[in-house]
Amino acid sequence: MYSKYKQLKAKIKEKYNSLSILDRYILKQLSDVFILGVIIFTSIIFASETFTQLIKQISLYGIPFHIAIMMIVLNLPQVFVLTIPISTLFATVMTVNDLSLKSEITIFKACGISIERVARPIFCFAIVMTFVSFFINEFIVPVASVQSKSLAIYSLEQKHIPENKMNFTIKDIDKDGKLKRLFYAQWCKDKTLNNVTVVDISNPKNIQIVQAKKGTTSDYGWKFDNGVIYTISKNGKVFNTSLFEESNVSFGIGDVNEMVKETTNEFNFFKLMKHIKKQKAHLEKKIRLEYEINLFDKLALPVTTFALAVIGVPLAITPPRVRYNRGFLFSILIIFVYYVIRALSLNLGATGIIPPILAAWLPVVTIMVVGSYLFYKKAYKI
Repeated sequence: MYSKYKQLKAKIKEKYNSLSILDRYILKQLSDVFILGVIIFTSIIFASETFTQLIKQISLYGIPFHIAIMMIVLNLPQVFVLTIPISTLFATVMTVNDLSLKSEITIFKACGISIERVARPIFCFAIVMTFVSFFINEFIVPVASVQSKSLAIYSLEQKHIPENKMNFTIKDIDKDGKLKRLFYAQWCKDKTLNNVTVVDISNPKNIQIVQAKKGTTSDYGWKFDNGVIYTISKNGKVFNTSLFEESNVSFGIGDVNEMVKETTNEFNFFKLMKHIKKQKAHLEKKIRLEYEINLFDKLALPVTTFALAVIGVPLAITPPRVRYNRGFLFSILIIFVYYVIRALSLNLGATGIIPPILAAWLPVVTIMVVGSYLFYKKAYKI
């Protein structure tokens, strides 16, 4: 494995050395700014959205800190898919704008080097990043999403089972801080509560008491062996008493159901296509449209990387009289316009006004058409 890695590294180095000085000069600046952009935009997106959701899960579901850290790492590939296009645009605009400010593009023109030739390594870099984004979205994000959800479910199922403790009680609190259930166990061994009593007051109409020899978590809630269930009214009247050898009670199962909902991040393009075809007759229209939009978006989102590079090059070429760096400002402006078009397009698709394929591809096509027109004017007209 190590020898193959060395061979691959040697081939990449050989290819890089075979590039012209101009290509290497531009790619060096691109890669430096791109890495900086990935760090900046990943931090912003992760801190504003993904990290907030994880903190909410930790506070609501009691996920341990070490599992939360693992979930954070597993959610990073999903964020990278969003930051690669933005970072490519950022690197393109900042690099070309810097070349313009230093009059290097003017010097290139004087030497017979066209803007199209200067943009060639930038477009090649954007194409490579397009395939990298597609690879991450297809092969890494689905696996990481499944693993992250599995960790969360495991943590939720195990949070009520303190190992090797005797004569203890556990409170189950709802989101408003009110007591839902009270667990008492004589002792706990091998993740099993022995001689357990559960008082469930979550139902406003009655109180349910479960007494059993053993209690463990299962995929369907709590599994109790050899016990009795009492259903009591609020005024103390016993409605029902039933004995059981084995019983599954859905204590806390609502939290699990909330976390086990399938999302499109758990499927790659082809698996999601098969899933839609298989479940099409059973899916609601709103959910079906959402699935179909996300299906086409799995192809459209990586291609956005190249589209943003196309529009970034002409906008970053600074007129001779401008002596300040407009790169960052243009990056923010293009990103804002792109996400406005994207939000509008996805909402129109979700309501069925436009087809799902158009909802996913409209932002990319719009940016590509405008960018191609501007690049043609800059490269061949002016």
